[in-house]
This record gives sequence, C-alpha cells and structure tokens, in this order.
Amino acid sequence: MIESERIAEALSAIAGRTTAKPRVGIILGSGLGGVADAVEGGVAIQFDEIPHWPRATAIGHAGRLIIGILEGVPVVVMQGRVHYYEGYPMDVVTFPIRVFGELGVDTLVATNASGGINLGYKPGDLVAVYDHINFMGTNPLIGENDEKWGPRFPDMTYAYDRDCIDLLEASARDEGIVLHKGVYIAFSGPSYETPAEIRMSRALGADVVGMSTVPEVIAANHMGMKVAVVSCVANYAAGVKSEKLRHQDVLDGMARASRAMARLVRAFVRRLPRTG
Repeated sequence: MIESERIAEALSAIAGRTTAKPRVGIILGSGLGGVADAVEGGVAIQFDEIPHWPRATAIGHAGRLIIGILEGVPVVVMQGRVHYYEGYPMDVVTFPIRVFGELGVDTLVATNASGGINLGYKPGDLVAVYDHINFMGTNPLIGENDEKWGPRFPDMTYAYDRDCIDLLEASARDEGIVLHKGVYIAFSGPSYETPAEIRMSRALGADVVGMSTVPEVIAANHMGMKVAVVSCVANYAAGVKSEKLRHQDVLDGMARASRAMARLVRAFVRRLPRTG
C-alpha cells in the first residue's frame, strides 16, 4: 500500500469520529500531556484506533489524538510521539505530520525533552528552538517525492518560523516565563550521547540535544507549515555533570516544567492571528 492510501484510511477513521477542521497541530513530548487536558469540546482517539498510525512505546507518551478547541482555536493534539530509535522508519515517524497536513493544519507546535548543552541552561528551563543540526544519520524526505506535498528540495533557512518565535517570546513575557532561544541537535538514540559527542555538539553551536522533533520539522516544512518548537531542558547533557544519565531524571525534569510549558503553549495559541 502506498503512503497516500494509508493516509486516506487514517483520515477516514478520524472523519468518522469528528468533523472538526484543526488549524494548529500540537505534538506533546515526554511528560507533557497536560496541554491536552485544556482542549475543550474535543474527542480523544487512541493511536491504535487509527489505521496505520504508529504506536508510541516510549515511557511518558500517552498515545492518543485529541481534536477540539484550545484558546478559541481548532487544534489537533498528539499526546505522545514515536521515535526513530523505536525501530520505525522515517516515513512512519512523520506519518502523523502528513495526516496533519491533509487535515488542514497550517501551524505545527512541537515540544520535547532535551539535555542541556549550553552551560547557561539548567534543568527546567524552556528553549524556543530557532535552528537545528540533524545528526540522526537520515532524513524523512529520502525516497520518491510527492509533489502535491512539497518540492523535491525544500528550503530550510527558516525551518522554525520567525513570526512564531516572536509570538513564543511575547507569550513567555506575558506569562512571566524565562524562555531561552537556542539550537537543537538531534541524535538517533536510544543510547544517550557521550561526553565527547556533547563537547562536539557544543563546538558546532548546539544548545540542547534530543532524539526527536527534527524529522517532524522537516516534514512539516516540506508541506508548507509554519513551525514552532519549545524544548524543555530536562537534564544536563552527558559530561556537564559527573552523574550518569537516567530516563527517570528526564521524566522528573519534565514534570517540574510541565506547568510552565502548558501555560506557554496555551498563550502562544491564544496569540496566533485569527483567520477567516
């Protein structure tokens, strides 16, 4: 079955549950499911109820789609995501983005948990990503290109929309939240990076490190979406401190920052220009 047919079946299943036309897509990373609770008048669809939708296996990812209204804006919220390290090929990792695009989503807001490379960051800090370095060793656009989605060679100069970054910063000021601005570097995982890799990443100009987001950002740009990404520094990256890294520390860090992240995402959606 070709990808367009799989997407059509997913869209049909979603249409059987709701006629809503979401304008904003939101991806919630590890421990950040709280934003979904603020969606009003929505329907919740488990990933396994949507044909071909990949199942989230990472700890802290609920695995459901919420479609409804957030701050007066129609949204689709993905509570949990899948990762390349889970064994999924890139076209499966980005399958939800393709569905979002076909649903009519024009703005993607993605969140993630990251390790702090920048020595000025501490666990719990939030970072508006303005650029990335793809160290995953692959790209979701490899293979035959579907011209109805986007060009063969999409430009990535402004992969993170500058107007969206401005809105994030304004929202943070309104909410009294400290928001850094930085570069995200993505490794494939699932092993954490070595101290030497972190030193290399810092030399390359990266501020935070993680194992997600970049594939979705590339696919969203390919489809012409505006992209905003907020990364939560859940822990110090390898070698910054002497302690070994544990995933539980990531979840604990995200839990501490989840309230501020939810406030920021909601304030951002509230500030988006209304259309129609």
